[in-house]
Amino acid sequence: MNLGEVIRESVTQIWSRKGGKSVRKYRCTSGTRKGRIVANPSTCTKPKNLKKAASLKRTKAMKGSNVKIKAARTKRSNPAAKKLRRVNLKPRKM
Repeated sequence: MNLGEVIRESVTQIWSRKGGKSVRKYRCTSGTRKGRIVANPSTCTKPKNLKKAASLKRTKAMKGSNVKIKAARTKRSNPAAKKLRRVNLKPRKM
């Protein structure tokens, strides 16, 4: 098993929005960024940048509620967001 196989096993493919378009991204299922959505699967196993992590924590503490409200509004009204909700559903088990 080489590194490429390990990286592919530690992500699941999803669709996300970038502007008005739908783009392919990846959700990390293991590694330092477990649960996060990233553009590159190789990002999941990289070490964390502690300075950036602290900065994001401060920003979320200050602006988190505003971001939540705006995201909820977008997900209700933006056609691209509605389409992604349908596309990213997990397949049902029979």
